Amino acid sequence: MGIFSRISTIFKAKVSKALDRAEDPRETLDYSYEKQLEMLQKVKRGIVEVTTAKKRLELQLAKQREDIAKLDNQARQALQMGREDLARTILQRKATAMETLQSLETQVANLDNEQAKLVDAEARLSAKVEAFRTRKEVIKATYSAAEAQVRIGEAISGISEELTDIGVAIDRAENKTAQLQARASAIDELMATGVLADATLPAGGSEIDRELQRLTSASTVEAELARMKAELGQGPSPKQLESGR
Repeated sequence: MGIFSRISTIFKAKVSKALDRAEDPRETLDYSYEKQLEMLQKVKRGIVEVTTAKKRLELQLAKQREDIAKLDNQARQALQMGREDLARTILQRKATAMETLQSLETQVANLDNEQAKLVDAEARLSAKVEAFRTRKEVIKATYSAAEAQVRIGEAISGISEELTDIGVAIDRAENKTAQLQARASAIDELMATGVLADATLPAGGSEIDRELQRLTSASTVEAELARMKAELGQGPSPKQLESGR
C-alpha cells in the first residue's frame, strides 16, 4: 500500500467513526475489514442479479422454443391444406424466431459464464476476508496486550519513583535521628565531665557546689527513708536517730 493510499485509509477511518484522537491500528484494521465485507456483499448481490437475469432469459428461451414448434406445426398444416403461400409466411416468422432463439441462447451462455466467474470470485474473496479477519483479531489482541504492558510498566515506574522518594525521606529521617542522638550523648558526656553546667545549679556554680548539693540530696533521701521505716515499725524513729547522733 502506497503512502497516499495509507493516508486515505486512515482519514476515512477517522471520518467514519468521528475520531479526534491519534491513529489506533485496531481502528484501521476494523475499517479495512468493513470495506472488505462491503465488497463481498457487492459480489454476492452481483451473483443474485446475474442469476435472476439468466433465469428470466431461460424462461424467454423456453417460450421461444414453444413458439417455434408451434410455427412449425402451423406451416405443416398450411401445406396440407394447399396453402403454400401461408406456409411460406409462417416459415418466415419461424426463421425470425430462430434468430431470436439463437440470440437468447448466446445471452444465457454469457450469463452462465459470468455467474460462474462471480461464484468463484465470491469464494476466493470470502476466504481472503476470513483470513484477514483472523489475522486482524490476532494483531488487535497483540496490540492490546502490548498496550497493557506499557501501561503496567508506566505504573510500576511511577511506583518505583514514589518508593525512591520514600526511601530518600526515610534515609533523611534516620540521619536526622542519628545526629540528634549523637548530640544528646555528647551533651550528657559534657555535663558529666563538668564542661557544661547543670541548669539546676546557680549560674557560675563550681564543682564544690555540685558536690555539696549531691551530699545534701543524699542526706535528705536517707532521712525520708528512716521516717518511713519508723512509721511502718521497721526501724528507729526520727527522734531516736537524732538522739543517736
